[in-house]
Amino acid sequence: MLTLKIEGLQKNYRKFQALKNINLQMETGLFGLLGPNGAGKSTLMKILSTSLPFQDGKVTIYDFDLVKEGDKVRQLLGYLPQHFNVPTQFTGKEFLHYVASMKGITNQQERHLQVEKVLEEVNLLPQANKKIKGYSGGMKRRLGIAQALLGNPKLIILDEPTAGLDPSERIRFRNLIEKLSKDRSIILSTHIISDIESSCENAAVIHHGEVLFQGATDALAEKAINVVWEVSVPYSEYDQIEKEYVIISSRKEKENVVFRVLSIDAPFDEATPVQPTIEDGYMAVINGVIS
Repeated sequence: MLTLKIEGLQKNYRKFQALKNINLQMETGLFGLLGPNGAGKSTLMKILSTSLPFQDGKVTIYDFDLVKEGDKVRQLLGYLPQHFNVPTQFTGKEFLHYVASMKGITNQQERHLQVEKVLEEVNLLPQANKKIKGYSGGMKRRLGIAQALLGNPKLIILDEPTAGLDPSERIRFRNLIEKLSKDRSIILSTHIISDIESSCENAAVIHHGEVLFQGATDALAEKAINVVWEVSVPYSEYDQIEKEYVIISSRKEKENVVFRVLSIDAPFDEATPVQPTIEDGYMAVINGVIS
């Protein structure tokens, strides 16, 4: 089922064009939105959450027009913004009860059940009665994820949700959203490739306010076929490689450095072509190095 359709979306901040003719479609499941910082991801997420107006285009969410039927769209949404600020005088549980009330969950028993459930899902039950001012950055991020899940939203928008989470909590988060995406739509906006690689079957890449790719994550990896190489060089050639090629990764190997680079042609005679990953495809797309 087509749950989200964006047609010709444009957003300007005075003379700066933040989004340029965005066209995207999304079905039920987990959808990744990739892009470097400043690419326009958060602007797009704010628009989809109905918290930011736009100049041109049309957005339809579950057949509701975002502009004309924004109140109905908001009833379907759960949203975690990139910068999530909470009143620190509350406990985690008090804050979630407040959010649940704002979402229209007026039945006290139902509200209690939902709050307890989301606290358990984000592993915050032991800290539920602790003041938020005593929460770590990762705990506050998990609280933000919890409030987005209240009300059983049909569309969940998560902007940089794993920022500040430790490795074990990141894994827990991935397992949670994969479970939730079976019967709803989740947009995961991030610059962390591994979050997309491990969870999403479909993704889009946005850069400088434009969509450069949309499709299956496997197809994104294929964008780097025949343009990813590994080359081992002495440390003395490090600067030369850095100046001439897009470096994806490097590692030390005895007295040499092994680089993984993007290049249309073999960077050196001894360079070895390698099978591309989603990260390689992403880097190839945003740097325009595509076979």
